[in-house]
Order: sequence, then C-alpha cells, then structure tokens
Amino acid sequence: MSATADHAEERTNPAARLGFQPGQVVQEIGYDDDVDQELRQAIEEAVEGDLMDEEYDDVADAVVLWFRDDDGDLTDALVDATTYIEEGGAILLLTPKTGRSGYVEPSDISEAATTAGLTAAKSVSVGKDWSGSRLATPKAAKSKR
Repeated sequence: MSATADHAEERTNPAARLGFQPGQVVQEIGYDDDVDQELRQAIEEAVEGDLMDEEYDDVADAVVLWFRDDDGDLTDALVDATTYIEEGGAILLLTPKTGRSGYVEPSDISEAATTAGLTAAKSVSVGKDWSGSRLATPKAAKSKR
C-alpha cells in the first residue's frame, strides 16, 4: 500500500515529482511577491525545513531559482546558482508560463542551461502561473582507468 501512496503523492505534489527529499538543504534565489506560495510550502514540507534565502553562505543540496525575462541574464543567474550547490545537485528553474508577464522562451532556457554546463532533466508544470525546469549539475568525472 505504501508504494501506491508514494506514487499518488508524486502525481499530486509537485515538490515530490521534482525529487525533493527530507533533510535536503534548499536555497531559494529570486524570491518576489509573484512566486507560487503553495509550491514553496510543498517544497518546505518535502524537505522538512525552511528554504534558505540568498544570504545563505553554505553549500545546498538544491537551488530553487525564480527567474523572469526582465531579471537579467539567465546564463549568469544559472552560473551563480551553481556556486551554491553540491556537486551533482539540482537547480529547479522556475519561469512564468506562456502568456504571463516575464515569460522566458524554452529555447533561451535550453541555451542558458547548456552554456552554464547544466543538463535539463525534466520540465514540469508546477502551478497555475509557473513552469519548472529541473537542471542537473555535472557529477564528478569518474576515472575509467
């Protein structure tokens, strides 16, 4: 029964779908009045703790980056976000959906992620106004010799 309940939660809870787990340290960047409070709460519930703000100066397991078209250069924002994250960690890039103020083109997200050395793992609708792109940082290169 627990496996079914876990799968059901993954379908209904965007934080669970995105891979957030208890005990993770998650830093939030780009917070403003327009963010999705329900998503923030779901992430905090999933990690069983508060989101760390931009002043947090230790390494995080993941970064939540709220980004709008007029927030500057997306590549720079992604590169900056990688400095806060564990090797192999993830960045959840949240951008306004199509037709919303601050919408960012998917091609711009893909190009910025590639330039920043990130890999797009998956995209998901995370609320009525926001879309999420889960971007993975490179893991340590394993020696094959």
